[in-house]
Amino acid sequence: MSNYQAISQDLARVIGYIHADQIDEAEQKRITQETLEAFDQYVSPGWLKYRKSVSTDSTTLEWRDHGAICESLDGKQFIDCLGGFGVFTFGHHNPEIINTVKAQLDHQALHSQELLDPLRGYLARTLAAITPGDLQHSFFTNGGAEAVEMALKLARIATGKKWYISTVNGFHGKSMGAVSMTGKGTYREPYGPMVQHVQHVEYGNAEDARKAIRNLQAAGESVAAMIVEPIQGEAGVIVPPPGYLQSLREICDEYGVVLIFDEIQTGMARTGTIWRCEAEGVTPDILTYGKAFGGGVMPITGIICRPHLWTQQLIDNPWLLGSPTFGGNPVCAAAALAAIKYMLDNDIAGECRRKGELIKNGLNDILAKYPDLVSDVRGTGLMLAIEFVETKVGYAVAKGMFARGVLTAGTLVNAKSIRIQPPALITEEQIAAVLQHMDAALADIRNNGC
Repeated sequence: MSNYQAISQDLARVIGYIHADQIDEAEQKRITQETLEAFDQYVSPGWLKYRKSVSTDSTTLEWRDHGAICESLDGKQFIDCLGGFGVFTFGHHNPEIINTVKAQLDHQALHSQELLDPLRGYLARTLAAITPGDLQHSFFTNGGAEAVEMALKLARIATGKKWYISTVNGFHGKSMGAVSMTGKGTYREPYGPMVQHVQHVEYGNAEDARKAIRNLQAAGESVAAMIVEPIQGEAGVIVPPPGYLQSLREICDEYGVVLIFDEIQTGMARTGTIWRCEAEGVTPDILTYGKAFGGGVMPITGIICRPHLWTQQLIDNPWLLGSPTFGGNPVCAAAALAAIKYMLDNDIAGECRRKGELIKNGLNDILAKYPDLVSDVRGTGLMLAIEFVETKVGYAVAKGMFARGVLTAGTLVNAKSIRIQPPALITEEQIAAVLQHMDAALADIRNNGC
């Protein structure tokens, strides 16, 4: 038997798992062992160590999901309070979105690259209708960092200027341009030198941004754009003071700077309004979106900008900004269209506000009970965080929650703050269980240490 024949036979077995309704215990053990070996040898040896640090069992494999539940290969159920870092706002395996994607697959999956694909047009038109102000022209991409790259490039194309202003502790992705905007040395230092002409300012301090722009211009430099998260996610769910976004809008108008809001995590209703910038009545020049935009089913991200930024240069060459092979493809566009309809029909923004308040009130009660372990509760809607007095407490809580059937996580570099970002479909009974388990995990730590 040739090597290729052996590979094909093995793939037939693996594909059989995908088609199977049930997998027996022996095969479950085989899948688990093979997965551990594959991650260690062919994905990243550090991944298993990373997972071990935030849970108690790296051999738990996710296999099915629904609503606010992730289910392991062996049938264990976990209430998802991580939400894929914002992906699953509309729940796991949402049947309305899944059915639309299945229907699209039945007649076309990907586009030809040459003919017009109607779903991209419908999606762009719909996006213009649900975003604030005069945001109009869309460009679709595949991942959040790619969307940020397009926003940065568009700002330079449209203005002819060079410098970018970003914020300390901001996070915008890990491609070269996006990580250059990111304000954490952990992500930047291995790749220096970064994209040049980037200055970081204090988040939440509009006057710091004004000073940076003013000083650069006084020195003969030109500033193309300022990029900012309306709420910093990776930094630990940091909500800026009221009026911050409005002040940035005024400063950017004053100095002729493009204002970019990175709403990849805050958008699509998670914070209680469809877009977080709506809470302050501010319209950016460019808005990036992603994560929940594909309904928790398909990966699709992108940007939408105001008309004046779509210059003649871009009209003459539509591919100048970028030409992602799969950007805005029919299957992903179908998922996004279904996600938007579901969001509007089910008042997901209202659900995020109501359920977020329930969780936040419960977490504040826990803070009052464990002031020796918990230092802060913050956030809005279903983008919340609980901060602990030490990182080791956060890790211990994450492990304790996992052991009790709740998925949580800190940031990608530590767990001093644990994000609470469940799907909007989480039930009140599940919320009560999450709060009870958080209380129990903290009680264990108080009694037994970390």
